Amino acid sequence: MGSTPHADGVAFRVWAPNARQVAVIGSFNGWDGASHPMLPEEGGYWYVNAAEARVGDEYRFLLTTAAGEISRIDPYAREVTSSVGNALVHDPSFDWQGDEFHIASWNELVIYELHVGTFNDQEDVPDQGQFSSLTARLGHLKKLGVNAIQIMPIGEFAGDRSWGYNPAHIFSVEVTYGGPCAFKQFVRRAHQEGIAVILDVVYNHLGPSDLDLWQFDGWSENNRGGIYFYNDHRAVTPWGETRPDYGRGEVRQYIVDNVLMWLGEY
Repeated sequence: MGSTPHADGVAFRVWAPNARQVAVIGSFNGWDGASHPMLPEEGGYWYVNAAEARVGDEYRFLLTTAAGEISRIDPYAREVTSSVGNALVHDPSFDWQGDEFHIASWNELVIYELHVGTFNDQEDVPDQGQFSSLTARLGHLKKLGVNAIQIMPIGEFAGDRSWGYNPAHIFSVEVTYGGPCAFKQFVRRAHQEGIAVILDVVYNHLGPSDLDLWQFDGWSENNRGGIYFYNDHRAVTPWGETRPDYGRGEVRQYIVDNVLMWLGEY
């Protein structure tokens, strides 16, 4: 799902069961909706391989719906330019330098809950509020006896500062924190200091702002969220009417794929 770079270009796949046609548009084709139309697959999925696309290219999906054309950020985007910008073709490979870290037993954990944006945000600190500034203080946490850091949610959110409980793009690491590569560098360095990294994630609700998943392919009922969300009273949460529709297999798979990404790539 999403964008997958390989030797012959980039493969793109998206779930949009109510779209009449889907195309991928991006910096590699001049944002031309006629250049790379996607082929329909079983279950409402769409696929195309773009031989011209490369890692680092910006892109979106252009959906033709009953209500007209809709431009959407990839729900599986591993990296975005911003919460309202474009998806980026991302290469998940990373040199972990032989990292074979193992977390301590649960009854031996000393956990420090940490908010990336405010942990080391003094004005005289380089890269304040970013993963690199956290790395500079790992020694301090180690002296305190901390052997595990619980990171508050880092999925791309609206604006530049947030507790993280308003995720707009759950597969993408917040740009203002440094993005996916910076997070991997932080995890690697923490492991070198003997510190585990535990990640807080949000699946009770999404958004509610800067949420391209909302009515993603143009369909909805009761003017609610469409294919990724409940479209009745079950959508209601204290954070908006954006509870994912756990009854849909595709939505459950979306959440499971996100869990597997964090475990497998970070």
